[in-house]
Amino acid sequence: MENTSTPTHCPYCALQCGMNITPLPQGGVEVTERADFPVNRGALCGKGRTAAEVLSPAVRLTAPLVRDGGRLVEASWPEALDRIAERLGATRERYGADALGVFGGGGLTNEKAYALGKFARVVLGTSQIDYNGRFCMSSAAAAGTRAFGLDRGLPFPLEDIPRTGCVVLVGSNLAETMPPSLRFFTELRENGGTLIVVDPRRTRTAEQADLHLAPRPGTDLALALGLLHLVVAEGRTDEEYIRERTTGWEEARAAAMAHWPEYVERITGVPVPQLREAVRMFCEPEAAMVLTARGPEQQSKGTDTVGAWINLCLATGRAGRPFSGYGCLTGQGNGQGGREHGQKADQLPGYRKLDDPAARRHVAGVWGVDPDSLPGPGRSAYELLDALGTDVRALLLMGSNPVVSAPRAAHIERRLRSLDFLAVADVVLSETAELADVVLPVTQWAEETGTTTSLEGRVLLRRRAVTPPPHVRSDLYVLHELADRLGVEKGFPADPEEVFEELRRASAGGPADYSGITYRRLAEENGVFWPCPEGSGGTEGSGGTEGSGSGGTDGSDGTDGSDGADGSDGTEGSPHPGTPRLFLDRFATPDGRARFVPVVHRATAEEPDAEYPLLLTTGRVVSQYQSGAQTRRVAELNAAAPGPFVELHPRLAARLGAADGDPVAVVSRRGRAVAPARITGAIRPDTVFMPFHWPGEGRANTLTNPALDPTSRMPEFKSCAVRVEVLGPAD
Repeated sequence: MENTSTPTHCPYCALQCGMNITPLPQGGVEVTERADFPVNRGALCGKGRTAAEVLSPAVRLTAPLVRDGGRLVEASWPEALDRIAERLGATRERYGADALGVFGGGGLTNEKAYALGKFARVVLGTSQIDYNGRFCMSSAAAAGTRAFGLDRGLPFPLEDIPRTGCVVLVGSNLAETMPPSLRFFTELRENGGTLIVVDPRRTRTAEQADLHLAPRPGTDLALALGLLHLVVAEGRTDEEYIRERTTGWEEARAAAMAHWPEYVERITGVPVPQLREAVRMFCEPEAAMVLTARGPEQQSKGTDTVGAWINLCLATGRAGRPFSGYGCLTGQGNGQGGREHGQKADQLPGYRKLDDPAARRHVAGVWGVDPDSLPGPGRSAYELLDALGTDVRALLLMGSNPVVSAPRAAHIERRLRSLDFLAVADVVLSETAELADVVLPVTQWAEETGTTTSLEGRVLLRRRAVTPPPHVRSDLYVLHELADRLGVEKGFPADPEEVFEELRRASAGGPADYSGITYRRLAEENGVFWPCPEGSGGTEGSGGTEGSGSGGTDGSDGTDGSDGADGSDGTEGSPHPGTPRLFLDRFATPDGRARFVPVVHRATAEEPDAEYPLLLTTGRVVSQYQSGAQTRRVAELNAAAPGPFVELHPRLAARLGAADGDPVAVVSRRGRAVAPARITGAIRPDTVFMPFHWPGEGRANTLTNPALDPTSRMPEFKSCAVRVEVLGPAD
């Protein structure tokens, strides 16, 4: 009998590349490219190509584990679930509901994220829930909401990038983190557009740029303000746009004018001629974009930093126009959808605010509970992890590995060890799962059906292609069984489509409105862009719920990028086509105008001094993903990137007496990490770089600073003061 291929999507980054899964007669599955999916058009990176390796029973969890006499031993599902329910219930009875914590992941499907948030608030009654997506794009989300009234990673599809005139890419090495996306930027340059890359390192992405700006880590805010100063001084502002579509310009302009070019050069290290060239390249084309990623966002001033780049777009009329705008490159596979539907400490499904009485009434009505029974906003991700073992006594964790990924990781590991009880549901026995009292083996991407939301705001359907091992269950099953054991018999179905149907109702009328999206529709289309209200067609960029500017085409660009309607005539009751392009007519604010927010440069939370004279910045490499819990189990990926390293500039290495490959220790106020030196001229002499995928002595996040942005509560992963010690020549 002929094997059948199932179209689905990659389990890793937020591109959610299309792929086919085909079971093989001899066992295992084959991953092949899907040329019909517009984001990757058949291209897959090494991680996507080898994703099926993690399905192997040899590398993944295949049975529940419980701690017995200090060791994790196999147990039955009833025994494991009974133990979790008993310990959660006893902890709540003794210490109160907020002694229970829930920590989720940006890789969970929309259905899982929705059910997990509902479980925390309805079954446990706790406010203490957040997720690792807080470490991804929360600063960009806060800045985008503040300026535009709505946050969606990209307010336009990736296919618009080749049709703009200039892209400023700030703090992203997408050639390694999202390789299939690089072709959009290659096409941009082939079409006569230009690429400016802002990064302290000359990365593979920066090597593709027409202009590379290499600021000192933590100074992106000053850089953006310096560019805006030059825009004003050179008369390049779009006064008509500012007058008709924005508010707050006078205050923002005054703040920017305090950052003259020579001052910005002293702060950032970027020469004034490069600043002027960047302004020319950005302002001369008819259309341009700014895209940010973790570089400017993972700072204790990340929200203001992103806000400064948004101000640059607004001052030049580069937002809410065809092939122009500000966007954020979401990192995790479902980082966008994960926070839209209730995992985040302050949000309810549909991107509603937890402290909004109307939002509470709507969602409580869908859930069949009293709005007053819903707890208020809880701690952010790092603050929740920091409270473990003290205020929070028991934790249910799904799909995250904070032992490796959290800032000040050695401290967080100690906090996890201090818990009265830890339960982890995961695909593999991660470093965090190794600390648990109960570990539940759960299904993964190819073994389950569910939706994710890509960095474009495109809702996608992952389809079940293979049968999981006999003793593996879905996260939805886990929540269903735990809810039942804790006294809530209804409202937590294990069927993902049933969960999605409830999610549609809960999101209806909210900023992230999914009510017009169904599994049937997703199976027939290459995704649907939210907002997509039920039964209300329209034209792109118009109308919408709660000022969202919804309506539009589902992947069609029309003749000029502003009016395609995908066959919908906008009549009442016609299916809404989805909204690939936001803000073309109005922004999602009460008056429809974007808001300038005045910001000024300030130093990072930890500047170098005599004891710690260098700056550390962290990031990823092409063959590993996030904490590495899955990719470190794939032989091909490990061969390409077997372990951590420390990048040193040749001048710094000479001063320290370090040769390439020598073991060096990087020391911060929080700890010490050891890895081989990698000597390269691609980094600034005052900066060292470490990738963060590995545990143990090379764990980069042992060093990082948990100083939090006051608005987004994002930790300052991208900059902290360190020193480097040479331990001796390599063996």
